[in-house]
Amino acid sequence: MITCPDFSQCRIVVIGDAMLDSYWHGDTSRISPEAPVPVVKIERDEARVGGAANVAVNVQALGAQATTLISQIAADDAGRTLAQLLAEKEIQCQFIQTPNTRTTLKLRVIGRHQQLIRLDFEDKSAIPPNQVLAQLQSVIDNCDILIISDYAKGMISDPQALIAVARAHNVRVLVDPKNMDLSVYKGATVLTPNLGEFEAMVGRCENSAQIEQKGAALLTKLDIEALLVTRGSQGMTLIQKNVPAVHIPAQAREVFDITGAGDTVIAVLGASLAAGLSVLQAAKLANLAAGLAVGRLGTAMVTREELQQLACDQKMLPPGIMSLANLFPEIARRKANGNKVVMTNGCFDILHAGHVTYLQQASALGDCLIVAVNDDDSVARLKGPTRPINSLAHRMQILAAMRCVDYVIPFSEDTPEDLIVKITPDILVKGGDYTVPQIAGASHVLQHGGKVEILSFVEGLSTTKTLEKMRDEEMA
Repeated sequence: MITCPDFSQCRIVVIGDAMLDSYWHGDTSRISPEAPVPVVKIERDEARVGGAANVAVNVQALGAQATTLISQIAADDAGRTLAQLLAEKEIQCQFIQTPNTRTTLKLRVIGRHQQLIRLDFEDKSAIPPNQVLAQLQSVIDNCDILIISDYAKGMISDPQALIAVARAHNVRVLVDPKNMDLSVYKGATVLTPNLGEFEAMVGRCENSAQIEQKGAALLTKLDIEALLVTRGSQGMTLIQKNVPAVHIPAQAREVFDITGAGDTVIAVLGASLAAGLSVLQAAKLANLAAGLAVGRLGTAMVTREELQQLACDQKMLPPGIMSLANLFPEIARRKANGNKVVMTNGCFDILHAGHVTYLQQASALGDCLIVAVNDDDSVARLKGPTRPINSLAHRMQILAAMRCVDYVIPFSEDTPEDLIVKITPDILVKGGDYTVPQIAGASHVLQHGGKVEILSFVEGLSTTKTLEKMRDEEMA
């Protein structure tokens, strides 16, 4: 069971390389006559925090009591923008000024919701370790967890000194490493390398068993309590001393952008440990947060409310079965990615071959299929007091297990019109001999540029006929 704790008493210090992420958005409809590259007509731009600053913002979004960021900044436009964004998020910043350098800026050009190019502006310059250490010593007494976000830009030139101060004050240290030599983080509490960073230290791993074996050896070698190896679509592997390794499956239904996912992972992991969760519980919650983060464009915050809803859904609902609050961001990401969203509805009481054919045909009309299912009370109003035969939970579970169905959501009204209006699918599908004006929600979909499709049922197959046949056989 995954629990979302109260983060309101957590005090987190983040040390690392802060940067500014800039996005230029526009439309691209032609190729340049000067070179074989797309022409992007820039329509808007936005700025977000990146690197260690993104870690701090993610911690604060969870509702932490205090989040302190220790990082470098230059006296340039990017630095001023970064400082302003952090102030707006109420991050307590302790900046080390770096003269004759630039604040790290990553500029991404986005055309039709796809990243076309990234331009980096940066000057790597090692910050004197004594300056960083002095900043940490000034706040360590009011710190529950220290997060080191090392992007190898110059802030973390002596991680051992930082780890030593934290351990002397009984403060746990989490490290998101970029140094290929993980031994420089010896003595930390938890390391969160991705698979590539992990293999750079221990050698190539052919399977999960090798990750476990080499990870256990690394724990002893580096005197650390846990390794959380992030493995992309394969989820995460948590390795702790004297405890069997745990493989946590990925939670993202669709990966839109992996930018900043590691920041989200270590932020949620650190805040969860500070709030009293075990390393395993914290890792599972961080995995949920990562699933949300990679479904969004660019660096993104994950709030406690979102995590709480997602954790609740994980307890109650099998994969594919959605609450309305959880379905909305999924559909928004689908549409942003250019997917055609198809929606249909029904009771689906006793699933038969006719239903399967119908749902397969509906799914083929677009990129994802939402099935809205009448709850038990609305089925009884529509079909009579002896129906449904199968409960709502059982009907949704069967539908969610079908390969052609992406999302299943219940509704309690006699028609799903309100739900259709909220979701606004690209294609609304209904089976039978309806006319378009008779279909609930059809006018709304058409007014918003969508389509309404009517599919024929398979002749001779229906739930009613199945029940009649069963009754006839019982009486025979």
